[in-house]
Amino acid sequence: MKLNNRVKELRARHDFTQERLAKKVGVTRQTIAAVEKGEYVPSLLLALYICETFELPMEKIFWLQEECADEEN
Repeated sequence: MKLNNRVKELRARHDFTQERLAKKVGVTRQTIAAVEKGEYVPSLLLALYICETFELPMEKIFWLQEECADEEN
C-alpha cells in the first residue's frame, strides 16, 4: 500500500510556499517536500495539522492505494 496525497495541489491552490506551510504545521520545508513526493509518510499529528490548515477531512487529502508489483498488468 502507498499513501497518496494532494498536499502539493492544495498548497498551490492556497498560494502557500512549502516554507509557509511548513511553518504553519511545525515542520521543515524539506519535510513538506518529502510528503508531497510521497517519500515521507506523515505522522497522524502532522496529517491532522495539514488537514486543519486546508480545512478538509483526512480522506480528501490522504488516501491509500495498492501498489502493483507489475505495473504493466
